[in-house]
Amino acid sequence: MAIKDKSSNLLYKFFPFLAWLPLLKDPAILRADLIAGLTVALVLIPQSMAYANLAGLPAYFGLYIAFMPVMVAALWGSSKQLGTGPVAVVSIMTATTVAGLLGGTAVDNASPEFLAQYIGMATFLTLLVGLFQFSLGIFRLGVIVNFLSHPVIVGFTNAAALVIGLSQLSKIFGVAMPGAPSDHFLGVRIWGVLQQMAETHWPTFIMGMGAFGVMMLMKKYVPKLPGVLVAVAGATIISWLIGFEAMGGKVVGQIPDGLPSIQMPGIDMNHIGYLVVNAIIIALVGFMEAISIAKAMAAKTKDKIDPNQELVGQGMGNIVGSFTQAYPASGSFSRSAVNLNAGARTGFSSVVTAMLVVVTLLFLTPLLYHLPKAVLAAVIMMAVFGLINFSAVKHAWKTSRHDGIASVATFVCTLGFAPHLEKGILIGAGLALGMYLYRTMKPRVAMLGRYPDGTLRDLAVNPDLAKDEEIIVLRFDGSLYFANVSYFEDTILEAVSDNQDTKYILVVGDGINQLDASGEEVVHHIIDRLRDNGITLVFSGLKKQILDVMRKTNLFEALGTENFFATEDMALIDIYKRLGKEGKDAVLLPMPA
Repeated sequence: MAIKDKSSNLLYKFFPFLAWLPLLKDPAILRADLIAGLTVALVLIPQSMAYANLAGLPAYFGLYIAFMPVMVAALWGSSKQLGTGPVAVVSIMTATTVAGLLGGTAVDNASPEFLAQYIGMATFLTLLVGLFQFSLGIFRLGVIVNFLSHPVIVGFTNAAALVIGLSQLSKIFGVAMPGAPSDHFLGVRIWGVLQQMAETHWPTFIMGMGAFGVMMLMKKYVPKLPGVLVAVAGATIISWLIGFEAMGGKVVGQIPDGLPSIQMPGIDMNHIGYLVVNAIIIALVGFMEAISIAKAMAAKTKDKIDPNQELVGQGMGNIVGSFTQAYPASGSFSRSAVNLNAGARTGFSSVVTAMLVVVTLLFLTPLLYHLPKAVLAAVIMMAVFGLINFSAVKHAWKTSRHDGIASVATFVCTLGFAPHLEKGILIGAGLALGMYLYRTMKPRVAMLGRYPDGTLRDLAVNPDLAKDEEIIVLRFDGSLYFANVSYFEDTILEAVSDNQDTKYILVVGDGINQLDASGEEVVHHIIDRLRDNGITLVFSGLKKQILDVMRKTNLFEALGTENFFATEDMALIDIYKRLGKEGKDAVLLPMPA
């Protein structure tokens, strides 16, 4: 079967990576994927170790998440260039969730018992995230991510990036991070770091700032080279040569050889409610990040992205990862960009990346012993700098004041409630939804008059338009549903009270897209009330779905089939015939050409 027919083939649906095989027969595509996979691995390996620390885990756990989740998500996802693995926002949300229950992280000087407990809870969280994402994909419910609006995500991302960057200050200055992980982030932990500035460990500070300098200079002058790898490799060699650990500097230390053991995630039913809520938030935030990156790349490559298939891929990656000691993974903007720019043509490049991580785990871990933790902190801070985009918040404010308020509120709440980032995004999402409902509760209603060019226009804008004392023409720009139908009723009754001679009310319904049970009941009530006062309600331009509801509920018959028209002009012609008016008396009809 030809590749173009794969969408109709169940084999391709369940095993989407089979579509790569014919492409990989082309030596040019295979070579491009090999080079891209190697390039991404050079960035991923040091970056994943940094993000593991951010997640509250020892650095080598970053290599575990850079293995199976990377490969599985690529095999079962729909994007050919999306680089899955550890990401900053999900990492810190993982740390917040797990440390919030255990009262600490497993990064520094943790006992074997505490480390095992922390790993068990982190992997269980990964399993829950994966199951939720996989279920959404299987049942084709990817649209649920639309509940997190773009302005809310922008506000959250900016705040989370600041939290992540500030959380690394103590490692850059070589001082202790005061307080417990659950303590107020700005008021207790960061303020405590600033109070210790006089105790800065200068070798640590120089090592961290040196890594900053290398990465920034390489990004500016030689962007095609992996600046992260150069900084990490150089710092590791210098650390070994000068005896950085003996000087009091903190290094990664001993990394266990070999691949992660395969084991069942540590299921914790005592805190299942708390973990499920946080898993859903992490799953939605992580997928929102992944799908936005995938769509941006697809626009450049002209590929088609299936959000539901991507959910399946991300979900399976996390499910499998939970059995190999991985914490939740998502799509990475920086590594996906590297993958695309390096020439990746299929998801095979991610398989190559995962295999190189395996090689590192099996043979190269001793080389990472002397890697300073300050350098890993610098890697994290460099990565999150790219997430800060205040201009996007400003743009949301200019576009819609309500969206701007939601974005700013999300930013402030996320920063204020840190380290509990989930509270910020929940408040932001709830506020955005509430503002949407508020906007739809009072949609625009325009009283219309006849403009000299023959069109019907808003009387509020043009008060001198021709109008008829016996006919009210209004345009309702919104759906008729439970939240705004009373507003619709009040608008009509107010218009009638202001025009005592009214005989007909014409509702121009081109903008009405929905009619629910509440709307149908109130419209029925309006018909009877107007009829008792000798007023006839007429509709024009109603869409098929509205007419279908009216027919099913007998509202069509209650109003009378003679009171429905395709256009407002057809309705007005008929109304004037009923009133016995013609010529100059029919002021709302367009003048003949």
